[in-house]
Amino acid sequence: MGRVVVIGNAGLDLGLAVPHLPRPGETLVGTPSPRAPGGKGLNQAVVAARYGARVTFCAPLGNDDSEAQEIERHLAHEGFAQLILPRLPYPTDFSLLMVLPNGENAIVSTSACSLALKVEQARPALGDLTTDEVVLVQGNLSLETTSAILAAAPRSIFNPAPVWPGAEKLVGQASLVIANEVEAEALGTAEAAIVTLGAGGCRWRGRAFPAERVAAVDTTGCGDTFCGVVAAALAEGASVEAAIGMAQKAAALTATRPGAFAALPSRDELKSIRLGA
Repeated sequence: MGRVVVIGNAGLDLGLAVPHLPRPGETLVGTPSPRAPGGKGLNQAVVAARYGARVTFCAPLGNDDSEAQEIERHLAHEGFAQLILPRLPYPTDFSLLMVLPNGENAIVSTSACSLALKVEQARPALGDLTTDEVVLVQGNLSLETTSAILAAAPRSIFNPAPVWPGAEKLVGQASLVIANEVEAEALGTAEAAIVTLGAGGCRWRGRAFPAERVAAVDTTGCGDTFCGVVAAALAEGASVEAAIGMAQKAAALTATRPGAFAALPSRDELKSIRLGA
């Protein structure tokens, strides 16, 4: 099985089921879900590891021992080949996930901790990379750190979420870009990227890939599942087309369950998808 290096963020997710997104000045009452580990980097790394890849995961944690240790405890059970979790003098990042009745979601995240990660702190995760290994980064790190990581990686995937001004200058450094429709339009990468379209599937190089048909409960985490499976499948030697097919099946599973981390596919589920069962 191939090696995947994920360098990104790790935090805690706070979820609320809401009837609609708040309007300006409006206060809503939401139904909370249990607090869980999260962050795009963490979710994608967990999915890649459960798929079977040898995963090195690097993400900064804050100086708040309770929150940071909670994340460390969860990650210790995921079977990573290597964990690099530098502690930085900031609060651990967190996200507020608002989930609508139709399963669609909106997310607001803090990023002081992930933005503070320096290239030097991420470099031990890279090691001596080969063209068979895949480096996966998201939009949570600073542009400077992200650029340095992409420059050091012979084979890389860039998932530019969230989109920061200037991120469009980085897409040309990545071997592959995975973005949703809004992100792709903002970055001008609609033709070159795998563009995910939710229930509409995805597009890549002018080809449409229909989504799996499921009754969506919560789409939070679907994009992370997709990215993690694509990275792991490519590291294993799969074609992009085959990786997309497996990633869509895994993302569809995620959509049928509430939450983000709790909805990520299990090792057994991903094994079945990988083996075509």
